[in-house]
Amino acid sequence: MVKLKAIALNGSLKASSNEQSSTDALINLLAEKFSGMEIEVSPTIRLVDHDIKPGVTSDEGSDDAWPEIRDEILAHDILIFGTPIWMGQMSSVAKRALERMDAFVEETDDQGRMPSYSKVAVVAVVGNEDGAHSVAATAFQALNDTGFTIPAVAACYWVGEAMGSVDFKDLKSTPSKIAETAAMVTSNAAHLARLLKADNYPG
Repeated sequence: MVKLKAIALNGSLKASSNEQSSTDALINLLAEKFSGMEIEVSPTIRLVDHDIKPGVTSDEGSDDAWPEIRDEILAHDILIFGTPIWMGQMSSVAKRALERMDAFVEETDDQGRMPSYSKVAVVAVVGNEDGAHSVAATAFQALNDTGFTIPAVAACYWVGEAMGSVDFKDLKSTPSKIAETAAMVTSNAAHLARLLKADNYPG
């Protein structure tokens, strides 16, 4: 069986030194499912912990943390793109990561393939308001524009009651529908990633 590696970007606005975020909790659910399929899951990258400069190139100069994160993304077969919903949108740090991946468009090989062409992406979205479908759709379009392949059933999300006080990380147990969706997301992503790793797009 083709060996696969997965990594997650967490677009939470909470630093790692703070309490666990709900985005962490949903990413961890997907990571657990991937691990159960013998897929190696690397430690999550909490974007807000790193000094990611604004811009649309792969290296924005001195002290830019993005080049190392970029290398980590491209060293894996599956990307879990996690973000909370803020003001009905993905977080600002999640959007910045997508803006930086726009550089892939200009970094093609001699067949016109972006460095992300053999990579599969799924999304994890959490929030206490409506907007999960919109956030997922925006993320999918950006990820696809920058060369990632999106499998069938590629979004796992949870939204609580509007203006509510209960977060995903506070739930006593994972709702069955979320667990079922996580299993489908990871299974489809693993299947597609194995196919692409064995036989990339011709370009």
